[in-house]
Amino acid sequence: MTGGEVLDLAREGVWTMILVAGPTMLVGLVIGVIIALFQALTQIQEMTLVFVPKILAIFVTLLLTLPFMGQLLASFTARIGEMILITPS
Repeated sequence: MTGGEVLDLAREGVWTMILVAGPTMLVGLVIGVIIALFQALTQIQEMTLVFVPKILAIFVTLLLTLPFMGQLLASFTARIGEMILITPS
């Protein structure tokens, strides 16, 4: 395996990680900003107010995007497995 192939594999791994974690992180960010705005407007400064809506939103997002995440990780793992089988020792 050459250096270029290793870099391509690392780049593809980072891109896969971004695609898998992106929807969940984005939903958590949006819900956090909405709740922070609500807290600022109403002057309710309860620190635990953020956790329940954020956890519920992230859980729903995981349920909706889990097939996409699984398919993406399975295809990436299959590509790595093929590279291992093809690479001469």
